[in-house]
Amino acid sequence: MSAAGHLQVVHARNLRKAYKNKLALDGTTFGIEAGRIVGLIGPNGAGKTTALKAMLGLIPFEGELSVLGRDPRTQRDDLMNDVCFIADVAVLPRWIRVKEAIDFVAGVHPRFDRAKCERFLAGTQLKPRMRVREMSKGMIVQLHLALVMAIDARLLVLDEPTLGLDILYRKQFYQRLLEDYFDEQKTIIITTHQVEEVEHILTDVMFIRDGKIALDAPMEDVAGRFVEVLVNADQADAARQLGPIDERALPFGKTVMLFDGVSQAALSGYGETRTPGLADLFVATMKGTYA
Repeated sequence: MSAAGHLQVVHARNLRKAYKNKLALDGTTFGIEAGRIVGLIGPNGAGKTTALKAMLGLIPFEGELSVLGRDPRTQRDDLMNDVCFIADVAVLPRWIRVKEAIDFVAGVHPRFDRAKCERFLAGTQLKPRMRVREMSKGMIVQLHLALVMAIDARLLVLDEPTLGLDILYRKQFYQRLLEDYFDEQKTIIITTHQVEEVEHILTDVMFIRDGKIALDAPMEDVAGRFVEVLVNADQADAARQLGPIDERALPFGKTVMLFDGVSQAALSGYGETRTPGLADLFVATMKGTYA
């Protein structure tokens, strides 16, 4: 447990879940604090969705897990009053009308605020009688957002929410989420394998690989801990002595080397240094070079 006022929203220890002969969760341990936006990032099949399903009480598993102070296995109904779960935002049924979608969410979610939803929709071109099949993709995102924003949940779980949307709408989706929804009372968990689009809104990142957490850090620590160096060919052997966790070749004999825990000052003599993007860090981690 951390400092007063910051309850751990999720506390997971040694989660284990096997499907047939594959371990989807393999001793997975992590904690998520209130008021954070956490990216749970991993390739398909790495255990992201299994971890979410465990948190939402949708599957049995072994290990210790509490979400908002409750055990999802035995207190799921109670827990779901405080949790909002959204998968792919592009999958509202095509026949449903705006009004019906609002009625549906109002019926299933105790914390849904219809007036708030309608205020949000007033700023769009959506009308109550309009059906999903008559909407552009951008409008579908607006409808989905209006429904999500109007639920006063303490934990919002987004599972690959923007699949099938083009980059413009994906950016818009996350921006609205930040501006109109998020505050320090709420916590957001986003799973994705498209790192670039969530990088700018995350406060924390968790990489999951083969059912294990490969990296778990606040974004500001990532910037302090990892350094990328553009190394000239004549310096490459010397730079390798410092033990990069990954390297990739570029044209003209240059190499980009990625270091974990070596200071920028110590590396600046070998070439131009910069903080790696999450995508580069992710690729390096997934290659299996991350010890």
